[in-house]
Amino acid sequence: MASLTRSHGLWHLSTPPADTDAETERIAGALLHSVVGGSSAGGAAPRRRARFHTLTVQEVRPLTADSIEVTFAVPDELAGEFDYLAGQHVALRAELDGREVRRSYSLCRPPSRGSVSVAIKRDRGGRFSTWAQTELHAGDRIDVMSPQGTFTSALAALDGAHVAGIAAGSGITPLMALAATVLARSESSRFTLVYTNRRATDVMFLDDLADLKDRYPTRFAVHHVLTREQRSAPLLSGRIDEERLRGILDALVLPATVDEWFLCGPFDLVQLCRDTLADIGVEPAHVRYELFTTGEPGQERPDAGRPIEVREDEPVRTIDFTLDGQSGSVETPVSANESILNAALRVRPDVPFACAGGVCGTCRARLVDGSVTMTENYALEQDELDRGYVLTCQSHPTSDRVVVDYDV
Repeated sequence: MASLTRSHGLWHLSTPPADTDAETERIAGALLHSVVGGSSAGGAAPRRRARFHTLTVQEVRPLTADSIEVTFAVPDELAGEFDYLAGQHVALRAELDGREVRRSYSLCRPPSRGSVSVAIKRDRGGRFSTWAQTELHAGDRIDVMSPQGTFTSALAALDGAHVAGIAAGSGITPLMALAATVLARSESSRFTLVYTNRRATDVMFLDDLADLKDRYPTRFAVHHVLTREQRSAPLLSGRIDEERLRGILDALVLPATVDEWFLCGPFDLVQLCRDTLADIGVEPAHVRYELFTTGEPGQERPDAGRPIEVREDEPVRTIDFTLDGQSGSVETPVSANESILNAALRVRPDVPFACAGGVCGTCRARLVDGSVTMTENYALEQDELDRGYVLTCQSHPTSDRVVVDYDV
């Protein structure tokens, strides 16, 4: 069994475990499998090899002054590649100013055949989001990766389930798909949403949330918290700190009635919610979380594939990897402290990745031999860590030889 510890902000992981991943399933059976088929408490989604396919933009719909919903048409021959569970995400790839740029965005609509939709909010200084907001139009073609991610519900098909979500800003995106799916799959399920924004004009999917409330008036509750506008209820006015969060939970959500939690937003809010829920006795296994950012505002996102020069006179470490049944090997200088992903991309440009920041999990692989230090991890659940999975964008070899497998 693999062991993982964290010290000085770093994750340390070594040794090979046995793999028990299930093969990819079709949408029709995936949610049922997650409920009765022995999946982890978090509702692990089926995994497929992450591949890009070029899709046509079907529609670009404004949501707010700085956010849009982009819908891509999925041709019949690619339908299987774009099956997904509510809560999963896709990566988009474009060439901007001569550089390849990738960004991950959550799918915002319940699974349906023929299209996939994402919501993109413009980041301050964000190259990709600004380009999408101003230059992306219906009829354009762009590379879209097959859906990935484990931010999915294990209880969506269960009668009587009460699912709660807490989101900030663009963190509403996966919760839109999750809420619609949970409410549609059972006539007795409930979904409670706490959604915080600066002002009412910043609320993404405002009309869609109202439509859900009209369709499921007794089973869907949405509580808007505005940080820079005064609402009639003082509890819903102002920044969510621990005191306000506890008040909202006690008065509006009632944690004792909730079966499953979904948290999506910036790191500080998600961590506050996790700590508070744990303090009031909510089991961590019942809490799912996803981040749309991990660093400080304006921080540049990391790029994979930085050039590394291997000199003959310096010590190196060997990285062996398996991808699509083919073996690859690359040497990395000890002094470079290079990630496994960065090194592998020098010999296999098709190695899967999206954010390269430890958030999306697209670059996940199993550590078969050797040891690594994993700088950050915002994507892998504890059961995945226990089985030896690592994020290769964050994993740096600490043994002379490291072997990872992207195919398991």
